[in-house]
Amino acid sequence: MKTFKLSSLKVIDNVQSDMLQQDIPLLDGLIINREDDQNRWVVEAYLEQSYDDFFQDLRRSNEEVLLQVKITKETNEPAIFITSIIGINEIGGQINVIFMGTIVDQHKEIVEKKLKALIDEGYQGQLLLQKFKEEV
Repeated sequence: MKTFKLSSLKVIDNVQSDMLQQDIPLLDGLIINREDDQNRWVVEAYLEQSYDDFFQDLRRSNEEVLLQVKITKETNEPAIFITSIIGINEIGGQINVIFMGTIVDQHKEIVEKKLKALIDEGYQGQLLLQKFKEEV
């Protein structure tokens, strides 16, 4: 396992086809790459008590929670995770929220979409490879 500092947290909510992002100010946080066969990560956010109702409601909805996080420092590129809330604990007047999920490999998705578009345009074989190299 590898552990990193969680430097920012946003909850992404899909409301009527709009992707709304809610910044969640952190008191502290960790993100752990479990390096297991399911490629799961644990995100632990230490927050003000005022966020308890928000996260309790998300947990009760039993839906997946889409997170955008920055790891280690604020200047790093954000990473997107599809998670579930596995725990909410009160700690000395604050709360910690524990998420478990998998990282969304956006680069891989972009590459796959470009490749699919070229195939749909009829490219194949060496011509597909050549055109793909030009696009990427």
